[in-house]
Amino acid sequence: MSDPTRTRKLRLRAALAVAAVTGLGATALTALPAAAAGETVTVQYRQSATGSDQVEPWLKVVNTGTTSVPLSQVKVRYYFKADAGASYTYACSWAVKGCANLTGTFGTLANPTATADRYLEVGFTAGAGSLAPGADTGDMQLRFHRSNWQPLNQSDDYSFGPDRTTYANWSKVTATVGGVPVWGTAPAGNEPTPTPTDPTTPPPTGGAALFDDFDYTGHTDPAINAHGWSVRSNSGGPGVPGATWAPENVTFAKDGTNSIMNLRTSTAGTGESTRHTEILTRATKFKNGTYAARVRFSDAPLSGPDGDRVVQTFFTINDLKAPMADDYAEYDFEYLPNGGWGEPANILYTTSWETYRPDPWEAVNAHSEVRASYAGWHDLVVTVDDTAIVYYVDGQEFGRHDSRYLPERPMSINFNQWLIDLAGQTSTTPRAYDQKVDYVLHVKDQVLTPAQVAAKVGAYRSVGTKFEDSVPAAQ
Repeated sequence: MSDPTRTRKLRLRAALAVAAVTGLGATALTALPAAAAGETVTVQYRQSATGSDQVEPWLKVVNTGTTSVPLSQVKVRYYFKADAGASYTYACSWAVKGCANLTGTFGTLANPTATADRYLEVGFTAGAGSLAPGADTGDMQLRFHRSNWQPLNQSDDYSFGPDRTTYANWSKVTATVGGVPVWGTAPAGNEPTPTPTDPTTPPPTGGAALFDDFDYTGHTDPAINAHGWSVRSNSGGPGVPGATWAPENVTFAKDGTNSIMNLRTSTAGTGESTRHTEILTRATKFKNGTYAARVRFSDAPLSGPDGDRVVQTFFTINDLKAPMADDYAEYDFEYLPNGGWGEPANILYTTSWETYRPDPWEAVNAHSEVRASYAGWHDLVVTVDDTAIVYYVDGQEFGRHDSRYLPERPMSINFNQWLIDLAGQTSTTPRAYDQKVDYVLHVKDQVLTPAQVAAKVGAYRSVGTKFEDSVPAAQ
């Protein structure tokens, strides 16, 4: 049996490694409101056990508002009175959204009451997706018990409803969207307060940074080279055999007060007619810190038939010096609007690479993904420190990968758009896809929140700074 994931990574990594070795190819943030107008949810509850060995709160979250709600912004709290000296263990028995897309953590109330001094907070990963108006999560069959499995007492728990044997709205479970309370009543004296949407601390001042607003006249503008960028023109992978990497397909235009870079990929159904695009830093000098870009993904071609297996990216990479070399590093945002690599439809990947061997194939990496459309503008942020790699999309955590995947050597910064193959759409009618980029930012050795990134970009633009590169050459 063929392995689509293996095939995907084999083709992509081998091509990118060759490109990175050559040095010629490898491949306005705004703070989100805590809860946008029209975003509101209710929580439905039923109990599944009245016994003394474990608590079983079954829950549904229902979107009663007028706009779609990303579940990664939703937090639900179930309140209870802990038994003396007890610690607790959370588990998910089954969930329509998938137990892997739910999180459960315990907290302690600041103001204990006779019926509550702890809570179970249930959250969602990006993989849980969004709720359309009127939709619900379906069953979330949750449970928790004392870690030593000693008997427990539910009768004095604030959120427990012994007579609730079918789903119904239950105000003794609370919910927030983006930190804003939208449902339920907490135990007296423990009412949640809105989470600030602006950064609680300003972005750090000073420090080495790269910022580019992509304010150029075209791909031949001398400032592109002077600012350290290479617009790819050499042949080779990844993508359709025989395709050309076309520097003339990297263009620039004004969109209001901002300058926008556009990467166009086109084809008429043959390798010779296929034009891929890529721009990357010539220097491999970027390592720990914050990377951010505002990118517009597209699902459909400008004209002609849809269906091509397009890859739209923002990533960092260095070269693989030898198979399974442990100083290789790569951190990707990869959007596939029409699927590919075994995926049938839209999917966004974030992938952290430690190393790989192309033949025979062996890989060490971690990835997160969401199968949904990401057409439109998105704020992409990835942070790298001494403990983890964390990816954010539109201000919300998308994926988190641990210290096994941290970089040992500096990397380049890259954007590209290309076709995996020509099997997704076999027509010979010409068509073209656009990927747009508003800006790119790297702040060396500083981990910024998405809101702090927005503030830093805003500060550059407020004083008319179009480009800055104070990041020293790699040592």
